Amino acid sequence: MRDGHAILVELRVTRRDSGQTADMNGPSTPDVRQLLEAELAHVRARLALLTDDFDGVVAASRDTNADDEHDPEGATIAFERSQLSALVRQAQGQLAEVEAALARWDEGAYGACETCGQAIGAGRLEARPTARLCIGCARAAGG
Repeated sequence: MRDGHAILVELRVTRRDSGQTADMNGPSTPDVRQLLEAELAHVRARLALLTDDFDGVVAASRDTNADDEHDPEGATIAFERSQLSALVRQAQGQLAEVEAALARWDEGAYGACETCGQAIGAGRLEARPTARLCIGCARAAGG
């Protein structure tokens, strides 16, 4: 919902390579591909920063003989490394999801549920542009 109005729009998808069109319910955006590409750039930048931070923590732990387990000033290096490692894995997962959504777009399959083949609802795609499953199939899969 935006401004109290439900937005359901018909998105006319045109495959760039074939000129074929398909009508489906989807996000109320002029160009879903542009949004996915912007998200891809954002996730790649975030992943690069997190990877640099992780590499810095690993290098710092190699460069010191300090006993960080008993440092009263803050978190241990092991804890920081663990936290950053989890964030890097999360960003890698997001990157894979966006890349897969772009691949579905290019194949003309974006917006179709991978399980049942039905259209994924506009609200779901608006909230989660990388969605692979419709609400019903996502619930059945436990997601």
